[in-house]
Amino acid sequence: MTTQQQRPSARQQPTQQHSIRSGFSALSTVDDVLDGVDLAGRTALVTGGYSGLGLEISRALSKAGAHVVVPARRPDAAKAALRGTDRVEVQALDLADQDSIRGFADRFLAARRTLDILINNAGVMACPETRVGPDGAWESHFAINHLGHFALVNRLYPALRPGTARVVSVASSGHFLSDIRWSDPHFREGYDRWLAYAQSKTANALFAVHLDSLSAAGNGVRAFAVHPGSILTPLQRHIPREEQIAQGWMSEDGTPARGFKTPAQGAATAVWAATSPLLDGHGGAYCQDCDVAEPATTDDMLIGGVKPWARDPESAARLWQLSAELTGLGPLA
Repeated sequence: MTTQQQRPSARQQPTQQHSIRSGFSALSTVDDVLDGVDLAGRTALVTGGYSGLGLEISRALSKAGAHVVVPARRPDAAKAALRGTDRVEVQALDLADQDSIRGFADRFLAARRTLDILINNAGVMACPETRVGPDGAWESHFAINHLGHFALVNRLYPALRPGTARVVSVASSGHFLSDIRWSDPHFREGYDRWLAYAQSKTANALFAVHLDSLSAAGNGVRAFAVHPGSILTPLQRHIPREEQIAQGWMSEDGTPARGFKTPAQGAATAVWAATSPLLDGHGGAYCQDCDVAEPATTDDMLIGGVKPWARDPESAARLWQLSAELTGLGPLA
């Protein structure tokens, strides 16, 4: 299987985007979706698993019995945040640095470890224009939110347990604002922090579509993308408080707006996608509110759903090829 395989076959087309009536809702929490779930003996990896939603995800998986690996750009901060959480280990990793990703993956594979759950949660949002990667050529949202996770999953692919492992990419209804900017994905002209974030979230969704199509025909690993909902977390650190108030995200006293979730509710969909047997046979789905999302019928990001450009198999294959070329990665192991 190689990255040259551009088009999934008809039997590998992504799942239909319709509710499967999971029994959960936007109000469901990580405790709700993991009620009765035993993850003892399983290993999960959660990028950004020490802040915001990632911290909730790490704690929830650990509470259910999993051993949780948390790669962190700031290991000391990660260890402090996770202090008191059982079965968690922190290792150094910078998703903006392809050499760091390679080193982390090489160490993990050399130890002959296996992964049952891999959650691509880390990311940046609406940050000032920043260049990373080879010669500073890559726009940071695309590089960190997408290319970093693309490389990490590709390099760790041999560790994913065949037939049962799941890869979950945390996307966002922010994808409503932009398809992939094929002519200028790195914003070499006209940088816009919101469009840069939006493009990276579309990329997260398309990554799950194509990874699932490749893995379904290979080792049986399944992939999903999730929209966690609107939640106030450190992800908004680049957005001034007054702007968040003007956007209607919070009141003057800092109270989240109606329709916003708690971190435990926001983390629930990623945890559900990583563990629920209800998703068997629905690989590649885009999920929200602990269910398979419906196609978006409005532009209201609070209502959510998924836009067609974030589900298109041909775009997913094209993005995969572009990402392989940029990162220098060859065949999926």
